[in-house]
Amino acid sequence: MGEVMLSITQLNKSFDTAGGQVKALHEVDLEVQEGEFITVIGPSGCGKSTLLRIVAGLDTGYSGSVTLEGANIAGPGIDKGFIFQEHRLFPWLTVEKNIASDLPLNRPDIRQKVDELIELVKLNGFEKSYPRELSGGMAQRVAIARALLRNPKILLLDEPFGALDAFTRAHMQTVLLDIWRRNKTTMIFVTHDIDEAVFLGNRVVILEPRPGKIRKIVPVDLPYPRKKTTNSFQEMRLRVLNYFEKVDELELTDGAGI
Repeated sequence: MGEVMLSITQLNKSFDTAGGQVKALHEVDLEVQEGEFITVIGPSGCGKSTLLRIVAGLDTGYSGSVTLEGANIAGPGIDKGFIFQEHRLFPWLTVEKNIASDLPLNRPDIRQKVDELIELVKLNGFEKSYPRELSGGMAQRVAIARALLRNPKILLLDEPFGALDAFTRAHMQTVLLDIWRRNKTTMIFVTHDIDEAVFLGNRVVILEPRPGKIRKIVPVDLPYPRKKTTNSFQEMRLRVLNYFEKVDELELTDGAGI
């Protein structure tokens, strides 16, 4: 790991609703080092996606400090890549043109970069295919390649494998880890899946709701590649699950009087 890439200090975020103001995030403090893979897990409504949107610069209405390499994040930019649960590919463009997006493929440097990314996400032979001709996992690989085209400093992934079947999801986890190891891109990955969080992350950030705040940050001291069937993996999973269940208890307690 390198220097601090992302620094979040005393982050607070509220939304105005018909029923009054709702606090989505409360005094969130987090530092992410260059090249680190962070997974974020927590109950629905705990602010996971809101946190990613703030880091991406898509939401600037908050208090506190959020900096990328020491500079305040004032809005979206090519230094931050974002992957959604849906691939959001352009259906009228081929794989290679979706990856290139608004950049011309006839430029030698863009052509070379697109070819390298197609190799990286293992889509050789599908360059001329359209999204309708791809499986869900393949489409997400195109989305990842597109996000990596401009060499972002940080890649933000909001439950990107949530809509995939179990087999494809497991395969995509391995593909993403391979991309992370080869590209050394700093990643923050939001998920509802404890196994996925432990399998991927250097650290697991556990959020609790009402308002969203960090309950615990659990270092995952397991070597890569990880196997979910090993005793060490299951022990780490139980450790995270223990904190996660405490969050569920808090949620039930908080909701009991509503």
